[in-house]
Amino acid sequence: MNIPQDERIPTPAGHYSPIIEHNGLLFVSGQLPMDPASKHVPETIEEQTLTALSNMENLLLAAGSDRQHVLQVRIYISDINLWDRINTTYSGWFGAHKPARAIIPCGELHFGCLLELEATAAVISG
Repeated sequence: MNIPQDERIPTPAGHYSPIIEHNGLLFVSGQLPMDPASKHVPETIEEQTLTALSNMENLLLAAGSDRQHVLQVRIYISDINLWDRINTTYSGWFGAHKPARAIIPCGELHFGCLLELEATAAVISG
């Protein structure tokens, strides 16, 4: 097990690692739609979806992967009625790549965020 170290990986506020590598897989901890530097949370669900996905991708890039190597995404949403709007933004961001996915309605999330996502990805070989 390896915890990637890179200046692009923000220091977590809690007792967890933002990303861990094990046997060629990267496990990305839950990503809220919050700017790591300013702590700003965008207002719309579309902006929040893009922010959470960008946070995930920044961790992947720092650890030797990218969005095209994402194997699975789990999305926790505060309101199932937001699903169609999240799905439209998510599918546009991933394009033709379709990772395995789970959607989990969960009620209220930290900081009033509308979604949180976590992912598993492959390290890019070579």
